[in-house]
Order: sequence, then structure tokens, then C-alpha cells
Amino acid sequence: MNKLYFGDNLEIMKELLKQYPNGFIDLIYIDPPFNSKRNYNVLYESIDMEDTKAQKQAFADTWSNVSYLDTIEEIKDIDMNLSNFLEALDKINISKGAISYLATMGIRIWYMQKLMKDTGSFYLHCDPTMSHYLKIVCDLIFNEKNFKNEIVWCKNTTMYQSKTRFVPQHDIIFFYTKNENYYYNWEVVAEPFSEVTIKKYKYSDSKGRKFRLHGRNIKGSPIKNKTDINIKWLEKEPDLVRVDYLDKKIGIKPKDFWNLDILNQASHERLGYPTQKPEALLKKIIEASSNKGDVVADFFCGCGTAISVAQKLKRKWVGVDISHLAVKLITKRLMDAYGTGVRKTFEIFGFPRDIASARELATATRKGRLKFEEWIIEVMLHGVLNENKNQPGFDGYLTLDMPWKKEFVLIEVKSGNASLQQVNHFIQTIKDREAVMGLFVCFAGQVTDGMKQAAKKEGYYLEQNFGRKFEKLQIITVEDLLENKLPNLPPAENITFKKAATAKEENHEVELDL
Repeated sequence: MNKLYFGDNLEIMKELLKQYPNGFIDLIYIDPPFNSKRNYNVLYESIDMEDTKAQKQAFADTWSNVSYLDTIEEIKDIDMNLSNFLEALDKINISKGAISYLATMGIRIWYMQKLMKDTGSFYLHCDPTMSHYLKIVCDLIFNEKNFKNEIVWCKNTTMYQSKTRFVPQHDIIFFYTKNENYYYNWEVVAEPFSEVTIKKYKYSDSKGRKFRLHGRNIKGSPIKNKTDINIKWLEKEPDLVRVDYLDKKIGIKPKDFWNLDILNQASHERLGYPTQKPEALLKKIIEASSNKGDVVADFFCGCGTAISVAQKLKRKWVGVDISHLAVKLITKRLMDAYGTGVRKTFEIFGFPRDIASARELATATRKGRLKFEEWIIEVMLHGVLNENKNQPGFDGYLTLDMPWKKEFVLIEVKSGNASLQQVNHFIQTIKDREAVMGLFVCFAGQVTDGMKQAAKKEGYYLEQNFGRKFEKLQIITVEDLLENKLPNLPPAENITFKKAATAKEENHEVELDL
């Protein structure tokens, strides 16, 4: 099955290498953070309805200067050339943030190269911020003889104007292979002929096929004028005149300069993710360097464009991202694009998959990448975590777009003991916050008859409007959620997360939606 991982791609790649010591991936494309020191946020509906641009940081494109020396020491055990290069940079006037970024990327690219088949290809998407350093890193890992192209993606768009420099309007994509025995099919991504070239095919045969002529016009030949061509005679004299049919031409061999549109505000592909790339870009890469059934991997998969295109082109795929919000977005994207049945074609790793692992997360005392409340609210219930300490009494909420107004559903999560007293306190919070419903989540063993009775006494929401009963207070068990038994909510769109606004260049903040 296809695989989608939540977690640090370095740790995941180490485990994959144990399973596949000889490599198993045909094509790797990565679009890692560019070390631009930007923060990427999700927008959501504020429960106060005062701040319509409430934000939650999805990830920060900022690199720690603390642990890079440990990473370089780890690299020493696997690649001395790479560690020597990074240590040399550390001795000169290069920012520690840049060296930390290169160490972080270097060790990950090393593992990617090991996970590739001998016939595999690697595409690294970057911008001029770090591309010159990353080129050396890739030369050391892949060997410079396996460098194939520096592809320039020229973004066909109107960029913001600058009075202090030329307007930046391109990204760089490095193309490497594991060795010389790699797969590459230029014909499938051949570029179309120009209008000038097409006009040269000015003749048509009896079947309407366009062609042009090459060779000498022999005196006395049946060619009387441009509209009177004896095709049969010409085909008998290939040494004199060659008939060149347009429909037999594949196209022009693709160049390393790609004019492709970015995703504008009106694009149907646009999800609002700040670093989202157009599907046309990934289609070109995947078709050129893989076949149907091959394995395509993206270890910084973000909103999942490479994953989605691989699915569309009937490739197998592996995706990894360190943001649980991104993993949830990719799942939703695939289901929206290919139907709910696609969920049966891939596995998700990194989240609790059974009640034992859910309990383990609930009782974890060390600070991990995912907290129990985050998993329940943002992953399982598609809600927003309440991180406002001034608003006690609930852990998160959902926003429903009802025909008359936006309504809120509060969420309370208990990782340990749950009690009737806590349920009653939550009921009062629902009333105080004027929410229309509440979801109380706990383990099944904690639910008592008294808790059930208290929930029933709260009655129903909008029973007369929809002809269905929606309990105002619903007790949801963790076991239910693991079995995909979701809360009983009105048939209204969950608009908890909003469409993203335009990138703000001046303060380096970019917003996205999930």
C-alpha cells in the first residue's frame, strides 16, 4: 500500500533503510523549506468572532543553531566528505543558521540517496537562497558525474515590483541520478512545436495528414506546384525527396528552462498552502523519470502535490511531513480528488492506530511532536486547539457555517479520569460561551451512566430544522474515533479553517488553510 507518515523524515528514513537496505524508490522529489526564516500559519475562525485572522503556526522555516554540531558529528560516521565540507563552512564567515540548515538537509539527502534504486532519480527544488550550497552537498552525495540538470522554473506571473534589484521570478530544481543506468523518457514530456515550425508542414495528403518535403526538386518530377503533390511517387524516391509527416513527430526534446504558471488566487488547484506547487510541474517530473507502478517519494510533502499527482499517474508513493496538519490536509486532498474509497489504498503512520497506542499518547509525560489533545481535536475531529489560556473550560472547537450564521461546537478532551463533575462543568461552559453543541471526549471505560444522563438532559439542537436529532452534548469515546465513528453534527460545512490570504512579503509571514 501507499504510505503517509507523520514525523521527522530522518527517523523515518532510517527505519525504511533497515527494511530496504538495497533501496526501493524510483523517484524522489523534495521541496524542502528554503531557509527563508518565514513562519507559515493556518488561518481559522476565532471563537470570539472578533479576530477573523486568528492564526496557528503550522511550521517555521527557521533552523536551530544549537544541534547542528551534533548532526555534523553524526554525518562523520557516514560521509567524511560531507562532514569535511560542513566543518569548513563552520570555520568561515557563514551564518550558523545556514550551516545548520545545510547539515539538516545534508544528512537527509544522504539517506534519500541510499533509499533509491540504482535506476532512481532525485529532484531537489530550491531557490537562490541556498541553491549554491545545496549543489555542492548533492555533488558530494551523488557524485558530480551523476548531476544531470539545473532546471529553471520560470514562474509565469506578475510578481511584486522591486526598486532595489531585479525582480526574482524563478526557482531552481536540481536533477541527479544514482548512477548512469537511470530511467528517463523525454518523449512523454516532449515540448510542442512552435507555430513557425508547424507552418512548414504546408502540404496535405488525401487523408488530410500534414507533411513537409526534404531534398532536391528534380527537373521533370511530378511536383508541379505546392498543391499538387504525388505522394506515392515521392515515397518511391526517398534518396531524392523525403516526406516528413507532422503526426509522426514526437515534439521537441525538453529544455531545462520551464515556463509554467504558478497557482494564482483563482486556480482550482489552490489549497492556500504557501509553498504549494502546480500539478503541471510535478506531472512533468514524474512522467519523465518514472513508469506506472514505480515508487515516487516526497519526504517534505507539505500539502501533497507530488503525492496527489503520483496517485493520478498510477504510481505508488511514500509521503512524509513533520506537521500533523499537513498530513491531515493530504488525506483530505486525496479523498476530495479521488473519492473516499482512496483512503483504503494508503496507510497513515505516526498517529495512534489502536487503543493501546492512544493510551500511550495520553499518558506520555515527555514533550513529543504530538499531544493527545492535538491528535483528538485537530486530527480526528478537524477542529482548532484552544491555546488561549484566558479561555478556560474547553480544549478546542469546530466552526459550522449554518445558513443564518456561524455557530461553534466546543470540544473537551480528557486523557485521564473523566467524571460527572467534569461533564457538568463543561455543560456550563457551553452555555457561557453560547456554543450550540459540545463534544466531550474520553476513553470508553471512563463513561458512567450519570455522565450519559447528564448529556441526555441537555436535549437536542435544531431537531425541527433538519428532521434529525443532534444531541447538544455528545460523549464521544476514543474507541469510537479509532473506528471512524464521528460525532453526529448538522449537515453544514465545517469552515473551522479559512481560505488563505495573499503572502505578506514585508514581514515574511505567509498564511495557509487546511
